[in-house]
Amino acid sequence: MCGIVGYIGQRNAFDIIIKGLKRLEYRGYDSAGIALINNEGKLNVYKTKGKVSELENHTIDKDISGNIGIAHTRWATHGEPCTVNAHPHFSFSESLALVHNGIIENYATLKENLQSKGYIFKSSTDTEVLIQFIGHIMESNDIDLLTATQLALQEVVGAYAIAVLEKNNPNTIIAARKSSPLVVGIGENEFFLASDATPIVEYTDKVVYLKDEEIVAINREKDIKIVNLYNVETTPEIKQITLNLGQIEKGGYPHFMLKEIFEQPGCIYDCMRGRINMEADNVVLSAVIDYKERLLNAKRFVIVACGTSWHAGLIGKQLIEMLCRIPVEVEYASEFRYRDPVINSDDVVIAISQSGETADTLAAIELAKSKGAFIYGICNAVGSSIPRATHTGSYIHVGPEIGVASTKAFTGQVTVLTMLALTLGKANNTIKEETYLSIVKELNNIPEKMKKVLELNNQIIELSRMFTYAHNFIYLGRGFSYPVALEGALKLKEISYIHAEGYPAAEMKHGPIALIDAEMPVVVIATKNALYDKVLSNIQEIKARNGRVIAIITEGDKILSNIADFCIELPDTIDCLEPLVATVPLQLLAYHIAVCKGMNVDQPRNLAKSVTVE
Repeated sequence: MCGIVGYIGQRNAFDIIIKGLKRLEYRGYDSAGIALINNEGKLNVYKTKGKVSELENHTIDKDISGNIGIAHTRWATHGEPCTVNAHPHFSFSESLALVHNGIIENYATLKENLQSKGYIFKSSTDTEVLIQFIGHIMESNDIDLLTATQLALQEVVGAYAIAVLEKNNPNTIIAARKSSPLVVGIGENEFFLASDATPIVEYTDKVVYLKDEEIVAINREKDIKIVNLYNVETTPEIKQITLNLGQIEKGGYPHFMLKEIFEQPGCIYDCMRGRINMEADNVVLSAVIDYKERLLNAKRFVIVACGTSWHAGLIGKQLIEMLCRIPVEVEYASEFRYRDPVINSDDVVIAISQSGETADTLAAIELAKSKGAFIYGICNAVGSSIPRATHTGSYIHVGPEIGVASTKAFTGQVTVLTMLALTLGKANNTIKEETYLSIVKELNNIPEKMKKVLELNNQIIELSRMFTYAHNFIYLGRGFSYPVALEGALKLKEISYIHAEGYPAAEMKHGPIALIDAEMPVVVIATKNALYDKVLSNIQEIKARNGRVIAIITEGDKILSNIADFCIELPDTIDCLEPLVATVPLQLLAYHIAVCKGMNVDQPRNLAKSVTVE
């Protein structure tokens, strides 16, 4: 949540920073602001409520000169979205400006102490408290900014990624992180700073990912210097990023979300590449090879995740239990971390996160590690915090996901979970060879079947126009399709603001059936799997109450095509792989309903992509 961008070098900082902010706007878009030091040494701060485009308009007639600057796009935590609460914030003397991601949990105590010393606050934010605190330490002890930042952060409780400018030192940016990502890009006589690599990739492929409680001093005339809070210097570990500019542009699509939906066949192929052999008869995961005994000796798997990743975890539970015969629990990371869970040293905890920075999931990992569990991470963002915090794991390799509502990351997570279950099941002799081969072969066919589903886009556009009026939706599924129903409902509510709930189809009779009437659209995943007859009965119950049924069915199903009001036909596949195919039309349905309603699909209100706060 929230995005930070910084630049120091010989170029015009404003142009680079504004472009970078736009690429990070998926992390928050309540307000935006920028701090620049011009060539005369003046520290200019401009900020406004709204999106980065509003900030651009606000600065049209302002002094935006200078070769050093920091900026921020905000997802509000402390204080409502408004210009006063937007970042950057000044120190009391206005000699320092700071941008911040995260939450300072003890801000109230710090603020009260500063107020007793005569400090006045203009905003409602914890961020202003932090920069006032740094400024107080710096001035009262007559020390430099780096040292003052170290001392201040020793007293801070919470999560942060910060960048600070000092008016009297126009050659340096000080930045630090704890539980919130920050990456430094290294160019030719210039440096870049950002919450992730997307603003940097255009200028350099060399980056340094800051670790928790590290502080970096970026000086245009020197190499970067990294120290911890206690001034122990570390050698920067320079990595090369493989991200390319085309991956973070829309490529002719009206929205990133639609682009990412249509990218899924290629993404799933990339996810499997190098893991499924050319003959499609074997799956190899390096993490399982390296830690085979530890994984096979697990008495239990515990999956921790949030949101869409939690839905993927529900599918993973069924896959692992079916193919590996190992019990699996699926936990919301936010609940797991606070309920004193029973975790043993022979447990394996699977942590799933698209961004690799989800605060609750990171905290769940640390809790599980403290109890001796082995941690397996499933993540998309290379070099992010979760891969570094886990013992091993697998990247999903679906490329950057810019749309706030997750699409290709979900199917990538399900694909990795499928390969993990297959690999463990084979190694543990809990899966018949015939079953193993049939699933591996069919998994290899999934990208082509996804392409066939995407050919239904125009049909789904027409269907979507009929349901823009709806105020509520119910999504139903059974078995592997139940998590798909949850995910479909989540996509709709996220981007169209229509209330939607997912249920196991059999549970409809235990309450939700009271809502069924002629105005209630019900989406039912009713493909020809082992529970087909049961779901067919549930649809009959809906129709008996005048409900309007949108059925996701298998190609050639004449029975349901004569019962349901609307049908979307999918290619036939194995039950356990149906989520990879059935999710796609639900993503398109949510997308097109939101477009018909005139919503901002890529940046839905109140949401942000990377949830780095609790």
